[in-house]
Amino acid sequence: MPAFNNRVYGFAIIKSINSNYNADFSGQPRKLPNGKVYATDKALKYSIRNFWRDVSSERVFYFKRLNNDMNPFDLVGLYKKVFGSEVKNDDKNTILNNLLSSIDVRFFGATFAPKGSGVDKKNISIHGPCQITHGLNRFPENIIYTEQIMAPVSTPGKENEGDKGNTTLGTQSKLEEGHYVHHFSVNPKNIADDVARVDAEGLTSADIDKLKEGLRKGASYYDSAAKSGTENELLFWIQLKEGSTLVMPSFIEFVDIDQDRTIDLKKVTSYLQSEDVKNDIDTVEIYYNKAVTKVVNEPEIAMQKTI
Repeated sequence: MPAFNNRVYGFAIIKSINSNYNADFSGQPRKLPNGKVYATDKALKYSIRNFWRDVSSERVFYFKRLNNDMNPFDLVGLYKKVFGSEVKNDDKNTILNNLLSSIDVRFFGATFAPKGSGVDKKNISIHGPCQITHGLNRFPENIIYTEQIMAPVSTPGKENEGDKGNTTLGTQSKLEEGHYVHHFSVNPKNIADDVARVDAEGLTSADIDKLKEGLRKGASYYDSAAKSGTENELLFWIQLKEGSTLVMPSFIEFVDIDQDRTIDLKKVTSYLQSEDVKNDIDTVEIYYNKAVTKVVNEPEIAMQKTI
């Protein structure tokens, strides 16, 4: 499979309507101190990993798996479950090679620091080629509402008292409307030394196709009660010419979304047309569904595709 050596920049927009794309530990959509709603990079990565695990034949390492007692594996147990060998029996090069055989590690990297007898000195850190930022809601409003919900079971009573007569009441919180913009970059050189050390395969063109697919479909694919109404809205992909040393800024503040949900890419287009940028660009791709998403001021060089 052909190796992929180009650097990439871009952004993914996740639409969330009456939904909770990324809750904090209180169940509320996450908010910055200024009141702006945001989502962590982990939310987008999780949706991509989940998509790869279910749809792709690729191996995904960092994903929760349960043991026979229905408890999550620790890192040592997860390694054995995925790779079929013990950490204590494998040398560091074998462990590194195994980790790099997982598509999520090849893209997002790994901090492998197992604990236990005979494994404490086998720590490995892999700098992932794909870096994703927190997503910021670029919609003008940040309206969060909370509603009561009722469970079909009663609230437990005191010891020897049995169940109470009332069913359990709870709450759930959702964002009325949000359009989260995540900036991302891809630099295949980040794992070049690790790949060469164990003579493994680095990023390939097939890997890049799977990353694009995850960025286009992962959030829509992952469906739950809290995340119903959250879906992939747009993917903007800028591939630089091989050997380019251009470093692009975060595109989050370049994207404007107004009250009627129109996505305005005027600032993005202006940046890409500047003399010190355009000559380094190999290809530009934009993915969205024209039937439901309105985009204005797209770059003329962008290849339009359906998300």
